[in-house]
Amino acid sequence: MVEAVLPTMLTVIITALVDSINPCAIGVLILLISVMLATKQSRMRMFFLSTLYILTVGLIYFIAGLGLVQFLHAIPLVVTMILSVVAALVLVIGGLIEIKDSFWYGRGISLHIPARAVKTIHKMSKKISIVGILFLGVFVAAVELPCTGGPYLAITLLLAQNFNWTAVLLLALYNLIFIIPLIVIVGIVLLGGKIYNIKRWKLKYRGYMKLAIGLTLIFLAWLLIFIANGRINLG
Repeated sequence: MVEAVLPTMLTVIITALVDSINPCAIGVLILLISVMLATKQSRMRMFFLSTLYILTVGLIYFIAGLGLVQFLHAIPLVVTMILSVVAALVLVIGGLIEIKDSFWYGRGISLHIPARAVKTIHKMSKKISIVGILFLGVFVAAVELPCTGGPYLAITLLLAQNFNWTAVLLLALYNLIFIIPLIVIVGIVLLGGKIYNIKRWKLKYRGYMKLAIGLTLIFLAWLLIFIANGRINLG
């Protein structure tokens, strides 16, 4: 049996880059900025509240991932291997749904935030205050993680193979990369860019985003299967 070694950092970076173009996270931020523009918030306040929202989402994601990695590392190896196989099957299904959505969005089953949660997010986004933004960030992260967190689940399973300070730093790197597009969007708006153009860009390239996420999920599923049977080691 031939054993391969796959660079962990490269895997984390590529997966985080694909996950960072998640239409859901971008869509909520666009909604929040739209509300702030409609209520004529100052640029300084928009910068502060947007940054607070982004950091809250990133921090909740990081804490959730850290807890998941620690839990997966603590359980018996045979259980982790079984979970890896189950997760791989889930990722394949999710990947195929995302690929389907890249061509036929909205037809049949789709991976997205539930409609009831979307209504709650709309209501929360209108409460333009520090406390309101904090609650919004926590709520969005909590809702989005189980709905669209396939890549993140796979990465936590991979990092759980060898849980140490390097794994913690790689998880932090993943979350930093995840929020970069959100930071870029805020910067564009504050520099005078039109939120309408960002919305149009999101709709125009949504199919490509879905396709990239779907292919990444299937790749990660393949990776988990080969790691579970010892064909690939992360180095």
